[in-house]
Amino acid sequence: MVTGAGRGIGRGCALALGRCGAEVIAVDLSGEDLDSLAADANGPVHKWLADVTADEFVERVRALDRLDGLLNNAGTNRVGPMSEQTDANIDLIIALNIRAVYRATQAAIEPMRRAGGGSIVSISSQMGHVGSPGRTLYCMSKHAVEGMSKALAVELAEEGIRVNTVAPTFVMTPMTQPMFEDPEFHDFVMGMIPMKKLAKMEDVANACIYLLSGMSSSTTGACLKVDGGWTAQ
Repeated sequence: MVTGAGRGIGRGCALALGRCGAEVIAVDLSGEDLDSLAADANGPVHKWLADVTADEFVERVRALDRLDGLLNNAGTNRVGPMSEQTDANIDLIIALNIRAVYRATQAAIEPMRRAGGGSIVSISSQMGHVGSPGRTLYCMSKHAVEGMSKALAVELAEEGIRVNTVAPTFVMTPMTQPMFEDPEFHDFVMGMIPMKKLAKMEDVANACIYLLSGMSSSTTGACLKVDGGWTAQ
């Protein structure tokens, strides 16, 4: 299962998982994007037109006969100084980036137990390990995902359910493209990445495939950073 599978990183991961032979449940708010994904996929795609913040979605996940892997990808951002963040922005980030990830993960445990184990991977960020100006909300949410994942990895270790995160640096997606049209922002980001390049979609997808598959059978409670060295400084 991939949430936010219609565009960007989620779409790239869903297509890559299909090429590896996975039977993908693609979750998104856009039916048009899901149709496009299914048309381009190499393997079977089950299209779930759903809001990951809704109770109906959580119950549908919990009712699955089995689930081998969950990729929590759906999320958003609201950039700006903390003094200017509105209650609406605060509520949105908590609802989508934290609460929805927690509840989807919580619901996935039952069908994974029925499957005899599984792998849960959440898309975090380099911002889940550092701070950055104008990103109090995003950093808060990704630090929360990192903490939840570590705790749950310990909690579920004996049940064969692994829990990890992938923390990318900036990837050129429809959400980030407008940011890089600002020369000052572009120079700031490149100045923070020792490798002097953005991560590619394939880089993030490959990290997710590794953690979702048996290749990482002894890896849990870990974060795989795809950040070009940003957090190593």
